[in-house]
Amino acid sequence: MHIIITHEQADFDAIASLLGAHILNNAAIPVLPRRINRNVRAFLNLYGVELPFKEFRDLPGELVDTITLVDAQSMISVKGTTKDTKVHVIDHHPLRDDISPDWDITVTNIGANTTIFVETIRDREIGLSTIQATLLLLGIYEDTGSLTYIRTASRDLHAAGYLLDEGASLAIASDFLNHPLTLDQQKIYDQLCKRINYINHYGHRVVVAVADASELDEELSTVAHKLQDLLDPDGLFILVQTRSGVQMISRSTSEDINVAQITSHFGGGGHERAAASLIKDKNLQDVQNELIRILPDFIHPSITVAQIMSKEPHLLSPDTSVLEAAKSMQRYGYEGFPVVDNGKVIGLLTRRAVDRAIAHKLNLNVSSLMEAGEYHIHPDDSLESLQHLMIETGWGQIPVIDREDGKIQGIVTRTDLLKTLTEKSGIPGRSNLANKLDKSLPLERLILLKAIASIAYENNSALYIVGGFVRDLLLDQPSIDFDLVVEGDAILLARKLVHRYGGRLTSHTRFGTSKWLLDPKTKDQLTKNLNSIVDDLSGTSVFLETVKFPDSVDLVTARTEFYTHPTALPTIERSSIKFDLHRRDFTINTLALRLDGTHYGELYDYWGGLSDLRHGIVKVLHSLSFVDDPTRILRAIRFEQRFKFKIEKRTFDLMIEAANLLERVSGDRIRHELDSIITEIEHIRMFERLAQLNLLRAIHPDLIWDEWLKEKVIAFHRKIPELEWGIDDSPSTRIDLTYIFLLLRQSDVATLGIQSRLKLSAWQVKMIQAARSLMAELPSLSSQLPSQIVSRIEALPLKSIFAVYFATDKPFEKVILEKYIVEWRKIKPRITGSKLRARGIPPGPHYRIILGSLKSAWLDGAINTQKEEEIVLERLLHEAGIASYK
Repeated sequence: MHIIITHEQADFDAIASLLGAHILNNAAIPVLPRRINRNVRAFLNLYGVELPFKEFRDLPGELVDTITLVDAQSMISVKGTTKDTKVHVIDHHPLRDDISPDWDITVTNIGANTTIFVETIRDREIGLSTIQATLLLLGIYEDTGSLTYIRTASRDLHAAGYLLDEGASLAIASDFLNHPLTLDQQKIYDQLCKRINYINHYGHRVVVAVADASELDEELSTVAHKLQDLLDPDGLFILVQTRSGVQMISRSTSEDINVAQITSHFGGGGHERAAASLIKDKNLQDVQNELIRILPDFIHPSITVAQIMSKEPHLLSPDTSVLEAAKSMQRYGYEGFPVVDNGKVIGLLTRRAVDRAIAHKLNLNVSSLMEAGEYHIHPDDSLESLQHLMIETGWGQIPVIDREDGKIQGIVTRTDLLKTLTEKSGIPGRSNLANKLDKSLPLERLILLKAIASIAYENNSALYIVGGFVRDLLLDQPSIDFDLVVEGDAILLARKLVHRYGGRLTSHTRFGTSKWLLDPKTKDQLTKNLNSIVDDLSGTSVFLETVKFPDSVDLVTARTEFYTHPTALPTIERSSIKFDLHRRDFTINTLALRLDGTHYGELYDYWGGLSDLRHGIVKVLHSLSFVDDPTRILRAIRFEQRFKFKIEKRTFDLMIEAANLLERVSGDRIRHELDSIITEIEHIRMFERLAQLNLLRAIHPDLIWDEWLKEKVIAFHRKIPELEWGIDDSPSTRIDLTYIFLLLRQSDVATLGIQSRLKLSAWQVKMIQAARSLMAELPSLSSQLPSQIVSRIEALPLKSIFAVYFATDKPFEKVILEKYIVEWRKIKPRITGSKLRARGIPPGPHYRIILGSLKSAWLDGAINTQKEEEIVLERLLHEAGIASYK
């Protein structure tokens, strides 16, 4: 194993050198020291997920054969090193006298150690991400005092310029550089800390701090930087009275606060994130008052209408009939539609108006039913403006109009607003789970995921991993199965994957779905391209022999769906990711992680799923959810009990109201949901809950769950597997046995009805019938000979016998069944058909009679030895008039 290390209490130059050495040799593992400077740690906390660093505790337990030591010439103790471990030093400090002569040493007289690596990266033309380039730039800037220290070399400047060309962000770099304050600067800093005003505008936290430094003459930008570090506001304005006038220094960390525009109001200037002004004709208090007064005019909302609106809204024309409007409302589930004439909003049609018109059998057009008005909002408007407009107009759906061309860009609803105001998680892209995602997936799944994401990025397709996978990831219960949704064309993306990596494609154009089938060559190709696909997994080559890719991957085009009538299967239309998530059953399943390009790992939460997940709530997305698909009732119970969540009150009420619709759902779909419940860990609690709410009887009046069933199901789950029974502990076994128990004590009529309702398979029906007949005959079998018992039982499915074994409470009946399984079914005569043929006995029906008689004799104790078996055989042959030739 080859590792890269540096000194403790590491600064940016040390950490950037770790990165540079890894970029030049990505097989070497860059290991963070145990102690890191505060500003460096802050940078890593924010951007570390995009960097390849490891902690010492996360290293594999392997011997270290090579160490690259950067920005240092003394080494801490490293576990796994031996006397044969090679050490290569790359440093820019003067050579130490006590350095080991066995080490390979490269010392360069240069301002920043990082520069050494950047020069080689440039010469090899290795591409850098923005964060990589920025960290390398920070390494150079910090050790050269932003290129001002005397030891700075021209090579440092050239390296810094190259990094800027590669995309390094000065805005990010300036946020993390620290400079010590002088004593006079510290005095000003202390004053500012005591005279701070906190102001909130459109969700932004702005700080205005004032101080009197008329007796001092100090540079103030460093003071502003220190105050920015301390308070971490979105915008900072420090006003300091100096001999020359009021000095204003402003800083911004948000695109929504352009401090250059604000300082220009006072005759100053600068950049969007950093600006200054010297105001000579006003006193400190007047400047402060004026600044606070004008701030709202220059600060944009932190969340805009564009971030929560739905694109490509469904619009109605004035001449649309009320029946067509009702059909659209039913199809898309909206409570209202904007009415547009020649591209201009002229009104809003509400569901209430449509329902009333239909109730009164009024065949009117939309223009006669709509609420007239030209109300709209712009994409860059604040939520406060939206809220005010909704209150003023009473409209629950506001069209979003482009300021430039006046075209409708989207629509924003009251629900969108409420979710955003009550929970910030309603805005996508606010959290990034890249690190959590990478750690949760096995290597082969991660390789596959990133390969697909890379092709999606190349083709400008937004790719998301959605639903239950994201939910379980956030609950720290990650699975390896994921659903991928493409905002665009999933079939086209799958074709690109086949073109790049091989394999085959199957697709369904109507649904926009595709399945990428991976053949052995495809898997080999993915493995060969490992470094280009997963460039942040060091040392993966050691695992390649164990990589096992799945056989296929499903890709689905983002779509919306609607139901023509309750319990019907949905009709599909292509849509955005927002509406694709809206079609799902519960809010906790509407979360998505974006995977393409720089968006990798971004959490998208349009429908409040993250909040409900945190609060342990199962909640539907709209009031007709259970009407559209009553099987969601069963899933609600399953999620409630699996996660020990609570069904939200409104959801619970809707669920109970729609329970009678379960009887209209096909048996196949009901059985599929029951199968899923049976295979859950908490299946007992789920069935109890279904019974408590009378939901089983809603499926079929005779379907019940009681204490007897509970006791028996618990018993057989504890018993499985039993080797002597020959029954495995598979999901199918648990499903089959549960259905047998559900129907074991039912009447014949009820059993037939439930079997038909659930569309049980022919094999399941056979097992149920066998168990029911055995249960009925079991008392009479106790008085019969073992051979008679075996004759009756041996043709029955083992699962049927197993179920009856647990169903009976009578010890002697259990003994009979146990004897059959453990002893009787294994008894066979020593003489076989081949031995009969060897004696010259011609084959025929008498073979079955003879062998059956011998087996019965063994079972009943008439035969106990092979000699006795020969005697019985001769008697049987004589009785049958068959000659035997021994």
